[in-house]
Amino acid sequence: MKTLLFQTLSKRNRLLILGVGLVLLAVYLIPIWSISISAPQYPEGLGMHIWINQITGATPYDLKNINLLNHYIGMQEIVSESIPELLFMPYVLGYLIFGAFVTELYPKVGMAILGIINLIFVGLVGLSDFWRWEYNYGHNLNPEAPIIIEGMAYQPPLLGCKVMLNITACSYPSYGGMILGLSLVVLVYILWDENRRKKSNVV
Repeated sequence: MKTLLFQTLSKRNRLLILGVGLVLLAVYLIPIWSISISAPQYPEGLGMHIWINQITGATPYDLKNINLLNHYIGMQEIVSESIPELLFMPYVLGYLIFGAFVTELYPKVGMAILGIINLIFVGLVGLSDFWRWEYNYGHNLNPEAPIIIEGMAYQPPLLGCKVMLNITACSYPSYGGMILGLSLVVLVYILWDENRRKKSNVV
């Protein structure tokens, strides 16, 4: 394993990692997660996008209407400023991109492994933080809300769909989240390919 860490990446794999870094730049421009809501009051549905640094509605009025629904059941208003993680996530993404570009200058398998570790860590922490944020919004309700149902919580799903009263909420990765996941797959492939190349050279 030690020799694999310092093995020089093949030219193709170096280009793949460079490509990962370039494609990750797109995550600054597209949402990483999306939540959709359907309710009788809004038959056309409502949507909310989570970006690397902000939360927006799928349309200019969606977030306002989602907050209006939340007000009636006692949930806090959803605003970007209430999620401090959005302040430093752009820098975390920048660190990942920087690592991909540095690998072009220091093309060792160990750098690809570091990228895998970083992406898994960021993904797990991000999902854990997202779940905690959803839990707080769904459970810390205003006791003076217009609609109160004893024992009812409104935590949206982390992944998939969930019915709460007459509201159905669905939560899935958006294009930015897919790019992050695909980047991890590419790095794992590179590690597999380099390990295969090392074994073939030994033989």
